[in-house]
Amino acid sequence: MTRGVVLLLSLLLAACAGAPVARPDGRFFSDGLFAAPSERVSAADVFAMSDEMRRYADAEIAGQARDKGRQNALLDALYGKGQLRLEYDTEFTRNAAQAFAARSGNCLSLVIMTAAFAKELGLTVTYQKVFVDDIWARTGDLYLSIGHVNLTLGRTKIEGIGIGHRAGLKPRESEAMTIDFLPPQDLRSARTVAIGEDVVVAMFMNNRAVEALVGGRIDDAYWWAREAIVQAPHFLAPYSTLGVVYRRHGHPLEAERVLSHVLDQEPWNTEAMSNLIPVLTALGRADDARRLAATLERIEPEPPFMHFRRGMAALRAGDAKAAKEAFEREIARAPEYHEFHFWLAIASLTLGETGSARRHLELAMRNSTTRRDHDLYAAKLDRLGRLH
Repeated sequence: MTRGVVLLLSLLLAACAGAPVARPDGRFFSDGLFAAPSERVSAADVFAMSDEMRRYADAEIAGQARDKGRQNALLDALYGKGQLRLEYDTEFTRNAAQAFAARSGNCLSLVIMTAAFAKELGLTVTYQKVFVDDIWARTGDLYLSIGHVNLTLGRTKIEGIGIGHRAGLKPRESEAMTIDFLPPQDLRSARTVAIGEDVVVAMFMNNRAVEALVGGRIDDAYWWAREAIVQAPHFLAPYSTLGVVYRRHGHPLEAERVLSHVLDQEPWNTEAMSNLIPVLTALGRADDARRLAATLERIEPEPPFMHFRRGMAALRAGDAKAAKEAFEREIARAPEYHEFHFWLAIASLTLGETGSARRHLELAMRNSTTRRDHDLYAAKLDRLGRLH
């Protein structure tokens, strides 16, 4: 089965806070091959508080903190009923100010925005990688792996220290409060490991690189991936992204160099392997590509989206029954991914199974992670209702 290009997206982490500080290796950067970025690429923007955010902190959080403590006041002001009414939206990764202005964001955006407010209130912030089953998504021929991170808010070590007129707000504050955007039942047995803020910033940059690549803005993708590596040279996800950027831009030698670096650090990194195989083929190293593909097949005999691709091929061939079986196998592995339910609904409808089609369209809508997808599935569900 032919594999698609694999990219790491959102919260797939590869390093911890205790990793040694490293300098980015200039061998992996080829600035002269790319046009200047069309947008500002700066780590300073990630946690920056806007004037609107500061006014909100003063008006809505500071007063409540005197009674509730800063941690509870922050949590209530951002996520309590009747407050901001933030929405989960994975359309793109927003920095703190953008997430607050839009009142929405993906998991990483909400972590960043919450951390920005917490630091403004004088709370300490730590970040954790959460070991839960990774979620996969796709955009065209790009397959995206999504991991997870949360944050913990603690008091400053010196009692009574705060920010400005908010100093000394200590009642009802716990030593630490963890905020997570997964349902509690998904976290009961989850293992976590601390990561540094440099990795969180690099994750943000890497997300922006992937999103630029998905949008066809390859030059922007290069600069975001480059800056992610500069911010956290020990975090490997941006190297894989950079390798795909080079490949898409027509520079297989540069792609091979950076992807081989990932495999030198993590020999069993299946994403790097998947990305390196077509690069080796493009360089005329067919034997090396076949050997790496055989290794990958042994490590991961059923890669993500394998059954989905078979289902799509069966639909194109007019075999809706085989398509339905393939989509059902993919849903068994990833029951909450909206696109699997959508295409299973299409196969079911082709087979005349209207009830099944409606049920899976409803699941696709319920599990959608962007307003656009939600509205698309809602419209199709409405049309199905009118037709039947």
